[in-house]
Amino acid sequence: MAKPVRRPSTRRAPPPPAARREDDADTERRIRDAARRVFIRRGTAGARMQEIAAEANVNQALLHYYFRSKDALALAVFREAAGHLFSVLLRVLASDRPLEERITQCVHHYIDTLREHPYLPGYVLAEITFHPERIESIAEVMRSPQAPEVKSILAQLDRDFARRARAGEMRPIRAEQFIVSLASMCVFPFAARPMLQHVLGIDDWDRYLDARRRELPGFILNALRP
Repeated sequence: MAKPVRRPSTRRAPPPPAARREDDADTERRIRDAARRVFIRRGTAGARMQEIAAEANVNQALLHYYFRSKDALALAVFREAAGHLFSVLLRVLASDRPLEERITQCVHHYIDTLREHPYLPGYVLAEITFHPERIESIAEVMRSPQAPEVKSILAQLDRDFARRARAGEMRPIRAEQFIVSLASMCVFPFAARPMLQHVLGIDDWDRYLDARRRELPGFILNALRP
Protein backbone atom coordinates (compact mmCIF):
# COMPACT_ATOMS: atom_id res chain seq x y z
CA MET A 1 0.00 0.00 0.00
CA ALA A 2 1.46 3.34 -1.06
CA LYS A 3 2.28 5.78 1.67
CA PRO A 4 0.31 9.02 1.56
CA VAL A 5 2.26 11.98 0.29
CA ARG A 6 2.88 14.45 3.05
CA ARG A 7 2.24 17.94 1.84
CA PRO A 8 4.34 20.77 3.24
CA SER A 9 2.61 22.70 5.99
CA THR A 10 1.18 26.07 5.02
CA ARG A 11 1.02 27.21 8.62
CA ARG A 12 3.35 30.11 9.23
CA ALA A 13 5.82 29.85 12.06
CA PRO A 14 5.30 32.41 14.80
CA PRO A 15 7.56 35.42 14.47
CA PRO A 16 10.65 35.51 16.69
CA PRO A 17 10.35 37.41 19.97
CA ALA A 18 12.25 40.44 18.63
CA ALA A 19 9.85 40.74 15.68
CA ARG A 20 6.84 40.44 18.00
CA ARG A 21 8.21 43.18 20.22
CA GLU A 22 8.74 45.39 17.18
CA ASP A 23 5.17 44.70 15.99
CA ASP A 24 3.84 45.46 19.48
CA ALA A 25 5.76 48.73 19.64
CA ASP A 26 4.53 49.74 16.19
CA THR A 27 0.91 48.96 17.06
CA GLU A 28 1.10 50.81 20.37
CA ARG A 29 2.68 53.79 18.60
CA ARG A 30 -0.14 53.88 16.02
CA ILE A 31 -2.73 53.75 18.80
CA ARG A 32 -1.07 56.59 20.73
CA ASP A 33 -0.80 58.76 17.60
CA ALA A 34 -4.42 58.06 16.68
CA ALA A 35 -5.60 58.78 20.22
CA ARG A 36 -3.72 62.08 20.26
CA ARG A 37 -5.41 63.16 17.02
CA VAL A 38 -8.86 62.17 18.31
CA PHE A 39 -8.30 63.81 21.71
CA ILE A 40 -7.28 67.05 20.00
CA ARG A 41 -10.26 66.86 17.64
CA ARG A 42 -12.91 65.86 20.20
CA GLY A 43 -11.41 66.66 23.56
CA THR A 44 -10.70 63.86 25.99
CA ALA A 45 -14.27 63.82 27.28
CA GLY A 46 -15.78 63.66 23.78
CA ALA A 47 -13.40 61.04 22.39
CA ARG A 48 -14.65 57.45 22.00
CA MET A 49 -12.56 54.31 21.99
CA GLN A 50 -14.35 53.14 18.84
CA GLU A 51 -13.24 56.27 16.99
CA ILE A 52 -9.68 55.86 18.25
CA ALA A 53 -9.64 52.23 17.07
CA ALA A 54 -10.87 53.27 13.63
CA GLU A 55 -8.29 56.07 13.46
CA ALA A 56 -5.52 53.58 14.34
CA ASN A 57 -6.94 50.96 11.95
CA VAL A 58 -7.21 48.32 14.69
CA ASN A 59 -10.21 46.56 16.21
CA GLN A 60 -11.49 47.52 19.65
CA ALA A 61 -10.37 44.25 21.21
CA LEU A 62 -6.77 45.01 20.21
CA LEU A 63 -7.13 48.58 21.44
CA HIS A 64 -8.27 47.34 24.85
CA TYR A 65 -5.41 44.81 24.88
CA TYR A 66 -2.89 47.67 24.82
CA PHE A 67 -4.92 50.20 26.85
CA ARG A 68 -7.67 48.85 29.08
CA SER A 69 -9.59 52.12 29.29
CA LYS A 70 -9.83 55.54 27.72
CA ASP A 71 -8.48 57.07 30.92
CA ALA A 72 -5.35 54.90 30.72
CA LEU A 73 -4.83 55.87 27.09
CA ALA A 74 -5.45 59.57 27.80
CA LEU A 75 -2.93 59.49 30.64
CA ALA A 76 -0.30 57.79 28.44
CA VAL A 77 -0.76 60.39 25.69
CA PHE A 78 -0.59 63.25 28.20
CA ARG A 79 2.59 61.94 29.83
CA GLU A 80 4.24 61.73 26.45
CA ALA A 81 3.16 65.29 25.60
CA ALA A 82 4.45 66.59 28.94
CA GLY A 83 7.74 64.79 28.34
CA HIS A 84 8.14 66.58 25.01
CA LEU A 85 7.71 69.94 26.73
CA PHE A 86 9.65 69.49 29.95
CA SER A 87 12.18 66.64 30.02
CA VAL A 88 14.72 67.98 27.50
CA LEU A 89 14.36 71.49 28.90
CA LEU A 90 15.31 70.25 32.37
CA ARG A 91 18.35 68.39 31.07
CA VAL A 92 19.57 71.48 29.20
CA LEU A 93 19.14 73.77 32.21
CA ALA A 94 20.91 71.24 34.44
CA SER A 95 24.03 71.08 32.26
CA ASP A 96 27.28 72.81 33.21
CA ARG A 97 27.52 74.70 29.92
CA PRO A 98 27.67 78.51 29.91
CA LEU A 99 24.36 80.17 30.75
CA GLU A 100 24.18 81.85 27.33
CA GLU A 101 24.48 78.47 25.61
CA ARG A 102 21.83 76.91 27.83
CA ILE A 103 19.39 79.72 27.05
CA THR A 104 19.98 79.33 23.31
CA GLN A 105 19.51 75.56 23.50
CA CYS A 106 16.26 75.93 25.47
CA VAL A 107 14.82 78.37 22.93
CA HIS A 108 15.82 76.15 20.02
CA HIS A 109 14.40 73.05 21.72
CA TYR A 110 11.06 74.70 22.44
CA ILE A 111 10.62 76.19 18.98
CA ASP A 112 11.79 73.04 17.18
CA THR A 113 9.56 70.78 19.31
CA LEU A 114 6.47 72.96 18.97
CA ARG A 115 7.03 73.43 15.26
CA GLU A 116 6.90 69.64 14.92
CA HIS A 117 4.06 69.24 17.47
CA PRO A 118 2.09 72.53 17.37
CA TYR A 119 -0.85 70.98 19.24
CA LEU A 120 1.16 70.55 22.46
CA PRO A 121 0.51 73.87 24.28
CA GLY A 122 -3.25 73.86 23.68
CA TYR A 123 -3.57 70.17 24.44
CA VAL A 124 -1.56 70.29 27.69
CA LEU A 125 -3.36 73.43 28.92
CA ALA A 126 -6.78 71.97 28.14
CA GLU A 127 -5.94 68.72 29.90
CA ILE A 128 -4.77 70.34 33.13
CA THR A 129 -7.75 72.73 33.04
CA PHE A 130 -10.38 69.98 32.78
CA HIS A 131 -8.34 67.27 34.52
CA PRO A 132 -6.29 68.97 37.28
CA GLU A 133 -5.08 65.56 38.43
CA ARG A 134 -2.92 65.48 35.27
CA ILE A 135 -0.55 67.94 36.96
CA GLU A 136 0.78 65.02 38.99
CA SER A 137 1.76 63.37 35.68
CA ILE A 138 3.96 66.36 34.88
CA ALA A 139 5.55 65.97 38.30
CA GLU A 140 6.15 62.28 37.55
CA VAL A 141 7.89 63.18 34.28
CA MET A 142 10.10 65.58 36.20
CA ARG A 143 10.84 62.92 38.83
CA SER A 144 11.76 60.26 36.28
CA PRO A 145 15.29 58.78 36.51
CA GLN A 146 16.20 60.48 33.22
CA ALA A 147 15.20 63.95 34.47
CA PRO A 148 17.33 65.98 36.90
CA GLU A 149 15.77 67.17 40.14
CA VAL A 150 13.88 70.44 39.74
CA LYS A 151 15.03 71.85 43.08
CA SER A 152 18.66 71.30 42.17
CA ILE A 153 18.13 73.01 38.79
CA LEU A 154 16.55 76.04 40.46
CA ALA A 155 19.36 76.21 43.02
CA GLN A 156 22.00 75.97 40.31
CA LEU A 157 20.35 78.71 38.24
CA ASP A 158 20.03 80.95 41.30
CA ARG A 159 23.76 80.51 41.94
CA ASP A 160 24.57 81.26 38.30
CA PHE A 161 22.42 84.40 38.26
CA ALA A 162 23.78 85.60 41.62
CA ARG A 163 27.38 85.12 40.48
CA ARG A 164 26.76 86.97 37.22
CA ALA A 165 24.93 89.77 39.09
CA ARG A 166 27.83 90.21 41.54
CA ALA A 167 30.16 90.51 38.56
CA GLY A 168 27.93 93.20 37.08
CA GLU A 169 27.17 91.06 34.02
CA MET A 170 23.46 90.50 34.65
CA ARG A 171 20.71 92.06 36.71
CA PRO A 172 19.42 90.04 39.68
CA ILE A 173 16.62 87.59 38.87
CA ARG A 174 15.24 84.48 40.56
CA ALA A 175 15.35 81.17 38.71
CA GLU A 176 11.58 80.58 38.79
CA GLN A 177 10.93 84.02 37.28
CA PHE A 178 13.45 83.34 34.54
CA ILE A 179 12.02 79.91 33.65
CA VAL A 180 8.44 81.20 33.46
CA SER A 181 9.52 84.10 31.25
CA LEU A 182 11.59 81.84 29.01
CA ALA A 183 8.80 79.30 28.55
CA SER A 184 6.18 82.00 27.99
CA MET A 185 8.13 83.71 25.22
CA CYS A 186 8.68 80.37 23.48
CA VAL A 187 5.18 78.93 23.86
CA PHE A 188 2.91 81.96 23.38
CA PRO A 189 3.31 82.26 19.58
CA PHE A 190 2.14 78.67 19.15
CA ALA A 191 -0.76 79.02 21.59
CA ALA A 192 -1.90 82.25 19.90
CA ARG A 193 -0.92 81.46 16.31
CA PRO A 194 -4.31 82.19 14.58
CA MET A 195 -4.65 85.53 16.36
CA LEU A 196 -1.05 86.56 15.69
CA GLN A 197 -1.23 85.66 12.02
CA HIS A 198 -4.45 87.62 11.59
CA VAL A 199 -3.55 90.69 13.66
CA LEU A 200 0.11 90.97 12.63
CA GLY A 201 -0.39 89.77 9.06
CA ILE A 202 2.11 86.89 9.33
CA ASP A 203 1.71 85.05 6.03
CA ASP A 204 4.80 82.84 6.15
CA TRP A 205 4.71 81.11 9.55
CA ASP A 206 7.86 79.06 8.96
CA ARG A 207 9.87 82.16 8.08
CA TYR A 208 8.53 83.87 11.21
CA LEU A 209 9.63 80.90 13.35
CA ASP A 210 13.06 80.86 11.72
CA ALA A 211 13.51 84.51 12.64
CA ARG A 212 12.22 84.00 16.19
CA ARG A 213 14.51 81.01 16.70
CA ARG A 214 17.42 83.16 15.62
CA GLU A 215 16.54 86.36 17.49
CA LEU A 216 14.89 85.27 20.74
CA PRO A 217 18.04 84.03 22.56
CA GLY A 218 19.69 87.43 22.05
CA PHE A 219 16.54 89.23 23.17
CA ILE A 220 16.44 87.23 26.42
CA LEU A 221 20.14 87.75 27.09
CA ASN A 222 19.84 91.49 26.47
CA ALA A 223 16.93 91.63 28.93
CA LEU A 224 19.13 90.01 31.58
CA ARG A 225 21.94 92.52 31.20
CA PRO A 226 22.08 95.40 33.72
